[in-house]
Amino acid sequence: MAAVWQQVLAVDDFEEDPRAQGARGHRRSVSRGSYQLQAQMNRAVYDERPPGSLVPTSVAEASRAMAGDTTLSENYAFAGMHHIFDQHVDSAVPRLQFANDDKHLLACCSLDGTLSIMTLSPPPPSVKVTLKGHGGPVTDFAWSLSNDIIVSTSLDGTLRIWNTEDGRCIREVRDPESSELLCCTFQPMNNNLTVVSHRCVGNSKHHLQVVNISTGKKVKGGSSKLTGRVLSLSFDAPGRILWAGDDRGSIFSFLFDMATGKLTKAKRLVVSEGSSICSISARSWISREARDPSLLVNACVNKLLLYRVVDNEGTLQLKRSFPIQHGSQHVHSIFCPLMSFRQGACVVTGSEDACVYFFDVERNTKAIVNKLQGHGGPVLDVSFNCDESLLASADSTGMVIIWRREQK
Repeated sequence: MAAVWQQVLAVDDFEEDPRAQGARGHRRSVSRGSYQLQAQMNRAVYDERPPGSLVPTSVAEASRAMAGDTTLSENYAFAGMHHIFDQHVDSAVPRLQFANDDKHLLACCSLDGTLSIMTLSPPPPSVKVTLKGHGGPVTDFAWSLSNDIIVSTSLDGTLRIWNTEDGRCIREVRDPESSELLCCTFQPMNNNLTVVSHRCVGNSKHHLQVVNISTGKKVKGGSSKLTGRVLSLSFDAPGRILWAGDDRGSIFSFLFDMATGKLTKAKRLVVSEGSSICSISARSWISREARDPSLLVNACVNKLLLYRVVDNEGTLQLKRSFPIQHGSQHVHSIFCPLMSFRQGACVVTGSEDACVYFFDVERNTKAIVNKLQGHGGPVLDVSFNCDESLLASADSTGMVIIWRREQK
């Protein structure tokens, strides 16, 4: 089964933004009309900015003052490795993610068929619980908003719901056609609903499905058939637009009906024919002065891509691209969670050269502001904790490294 998954990656998901949720326990809702109005206001601001500039420099002084007038390189300097986890050694760790609004709780999944929940405090860091039950490689997982459950997908054809305190499997949802499940994501405004990507073995049927995890049943109208295997998923913050990236090089946008859970296909963008879209992360704004909704995309084209969301149907327009080594592996990237109050705007990505890269999306030249070295294989995923004091990265050899921000 592991060999099958590696083949999927060879031919070839949005981390929930803590700031979009507001304070702990409060969900910030945005109406469709408000989203459209905000997009129009954003476009009006951006029409006045100099060509090629992402942050209007005339008003960027506010963020510079908040950040103490420090450079982006200083803000994202790391003192070194805080801890190394190797419980999944010799099996790739395709996904890892800090819990929502949490500094010290981290989870990852592995192609060895298990998931781990790790705690970094009190010291020493340790594996809190191992989630066992899948009969094949675990391809993806997601934390619920309150961090009390995790959903996971596997090539064994099951979606599993786990209790994060004791590691119990609360529910198993088996696909009736024994489809391989490739990725999943929670609906951000309704964590009873999860979107799952299915791939039927032996034929060309690929589809998305909305599942009610409370009942284990599929939502009527919440499905869509696609020609390619969906490898990455991301909702916008209001949960009204879903983007899906497939192994044929296309990104699809879907409108999500909040009342019924119905999915309606809206737009399609061909990034690069035949190149897998491995990672999609949505963000309502890039920085305090640059509030255009944006999409960060990893495709197997040796570039990290940043798109602007131009309307309320999820239409995308390329802003910038950054060179990385990415030709075949399932590499992911993230927006930095606190960048709104810093000078510039930063994104972080893994790379097949075993490094972690930090890019300033505002710079036209010399955009790399930091580079972390220490992995023994391609870095597949990265994740910040909520205050950016720690960064986690995972690679194809099963190693998870925790990096600590340099203390000034």
